[in-house]
Amino acid sequence: MSELPAQGGWRYEPKWDGFRGVLENDGGELALWSRNGRPLLRYFPELRATGELLPPHSALDGEIVIARDGKLDFDAMQTRLHPAESRVRKPSGEIPATFVAFDLLLWKGKPVHEQPIEKRRAQPEQVAKGIALSPVTEDVEQARAWLQTLQAAGFDGVIAKKLGLPYLPGSRAGVAQVQPYTPADCVVAGVRFQAGGRAPIATLLPGPSARARTPAPCRLPRR
Repeated sequence: MSELPAQGGWRYEPKWDGFRGVLENDGGELALWSRNGRPLLRYFPELRATGELLPPHSALDGEIVIARDGKLDFDAMQTRLHPAESRVRKPSGEIPATFVAFDLLLWKGKPVHEQPIEKRRAQPEQVAKGIALSPVTEDVEQARAWLQTLQAAGFDGVIAKKLGLPYLPGSRAGVAQVQPYTPADCVVAGVRFQAGGRAPIATLLPGPSARARTPAPCRLPRR
């Protein structure tokens, strides 16, 4: 989508450039799950302290991010997915990740995910003390300003979420993602595919051009 939806009741938030994750305290047992159900806490052990802020039987949906020099660094995120514990432990202390929450799913056993988004979001602002929360707005002009300014800080764009809907895991219903694009002329020399098959394409490998002697990979937007 190239334009933010403005009619019919929407809420907007920045699209963080990191790993989507659900942080939960299941009766004292902490876990951090990827959107594909992959356990991530061993790769980001510093986020255990954030999980300990949750009461038992509570869960937050959010994004795991790493910021360096005032900008989100997705490449630093990828280097953390290493099987060797030593390759995880050192950077977790030097360049710690942050869990940025944008939705409340479960709180002290209460199924908050069944409530509409405007009610779900209001609750972590009151109860999730010490946990980073993503900013939100219902002002489309503010969202358009984010779209123009936050790209320099490493954000992926803006997410629009339809008001009045419950949490719909795995569904794109009532969700629209808008990303800023900068046009460029380039030659594609190769591609990299996402793990697990020949589709979809994850990265384009541009060839050299008159403007850049050392081209960098062009990572496609993640859906």
